[in-house]
Amino acid sequence: MEARDHELTKELDATLRARHELGTEYESALVESFLEKVEQRMDAAVDRRVRRHLAERQMTAARGGTRPERSGENFGERHGLAIITLVLAVPLSAISVVHAGIEGLFVTWGGIVGVNAVHAFRGRSPFGRREKSAAGAGSDWED
Repeated sequence: MEARDHELTKELDATLRARHELGTEYESALVESFLEKVEQRMDAAVDRRVRRHLAERQMTAARGGTRPERSGENFGERHGLAIITLVLAVPLSAISVVHAGIEGLFVTWGGIVGVNAVHAFRGRSPFGRREKSAAGAGSDWED
């Protein structure tokens, strides 16, 4: 993952240099181009996760077993959204400061914290145990 982060950092640096050289009239096109690259990377990561998830389901079905408890997930599956939002926080912070100043930065970080908080607490009962809906019991998309 460090190699991809390094590539994204290089892309951001190149975008910022191009903005400095070309001026503000090309700013929106440069930002859109950078965000498109970020979106492509995110799509590729999601595709890999979905393929891995489907392969795990096929292996489980082929063995005739049931799925293991979700508590045994690896670090990346449990904290993937947090990692992705922190990686995206740098360009989002820069964009928000450029366009809306410090207020934009606060709104951006409020959104980042809010998304992570909702993700962390979704599906939990007030007593700290995860709830399972009758229709979604054993759903592969629940954490």
